[in-house]
Amino acid sequence: MSSAGFTPIESLLDLDSLLSAEDRDLRAMVRQFGEQRLRPNIAEWFEAGHVPVRDIAVEVGKLGLLGMHLTGYGCGGSTATAYGLVCQELEAVDSGLRSLVSVQGSLAMFAIHRWGSEEQRERWLPGMAAGELIGCFGLTEPDFGSNPGGMRTTARRDGSDWVLNGSKMWITNASVADVAVVWAREPGGHVLGFAVPTDTEGFSAREMTRKLSLRASVTSEFSLDDVRVPEEARLPGAEGLKGPLSCLSEARFGIVFGAVGAARDCLEATIEYVRSREVFDKPLAAYQLTQAKIADMAVELSKAQLLALHLGRLKDEGRIRPEQVSVGKLNNVREALEIARQCRTLLGANGITLEYPVLRHANNLESVLTYEGTSEVHQLVIGEALTGSSAFR
Repeated sequence: MSSAGFTPIESLLDLDSLLSAEDRDLRAMVRQFGEQRLRPNIAEWFEAGHVPVRDIAVEVGKLGLLGMHLTGYGCGGSTATAYGLVCQELEAVDSGLRSLVSVQGSLAMFAIHRWGSEEQRERWLPGMAAGELIGCFGLTEPDFGSNPGGMRTTARRDGSDWVLNGSKMWITNASVADVAVVWAREPGGHVLGFAVPTDTEGFSAREMTRKLSLRASVTSEFSLDDVRVPEEARLPGAEGLKGPLSCLSEARFGIVFGAVGAARDCLEATIEYVRSREVFDKPLAAYQLTQAKIADMAVELSKAQLLALHLGRLKDEGRIRPEQVSVGKLNNVREALEIARQCRTLLGANGITLEYPVLRHANNLESVLTYEGTSEVHQLVIGEALTGSSAFR
């Protein structure tokens, strides 16, 4: 190939041939929305540490992207692969924007859809699918993240009601949410789930600031001080850790695709930069070390995309297993972060500015690396699947 031309990253292995026409059309629609509506503002939102969650939720809801992989109640009933591609395009703009959609759809909405009553589904899901109601997912606690079995939030029966006490931390959108899915332990030790309206007396939330990552996302902590809810607020299908862990697996699946989007955006911006940046009277792209870095990153990115698509097919066929999602989350986030760091080296000093997306993505991926299960947790999930021995206890 002559130096005058170049191959777009997505054309390197003709990965589009693995997608249906419908998937490609959906991806193009979300990419256009991201480029026209989100990208012009993302650097400002990131720098300010503020994002208009409700405005974006309504716009995304009109596109049918909230809870799109769920069926009924205003949800689209799409394939898992289609949902993954949406996560990919949103995270290509910013991980915080993908988090908004995945927390809404794969954590809060999925919990109500999978484990809730018919009355709860009809009360909450249509408004959440439209983006008119915001949900959050309260599992992580100040002292218990990767070990949800140590949960201290309690649910005590009092007559026909439940009384909730405790606190949750690192909860996306809690301070702007209308409903919180809260996981709590009852005196017998069972973990129960509740759909708690956030205007219930005793529920309070505050936004967590001074973050260096996911700044275009609302991160909060909330407290439950004798929050009294009726039995109708309990998710009747959820008892034990299977409930919240099933929701986490849903969210992790979206991350498998989302990380690919962040890495792709870094590499595309970097290739454009090195083709125009001159060093010692020739483009930076013309140096062997530059091309070696770009080639290695493109290979890893392509492998990550193939892995995501394979897991999407498995999920669409109803055959995906938790350890397979762990493989995807572990590999794709780890490789995306390495790609972001390598791209930063090629951009030099320009790489640390918000004029380019690279360090913003890298900072975000530092959070993605550890939320929804740290790399170490996923290594142990995979290790247990391969050896039959649990290293968690």
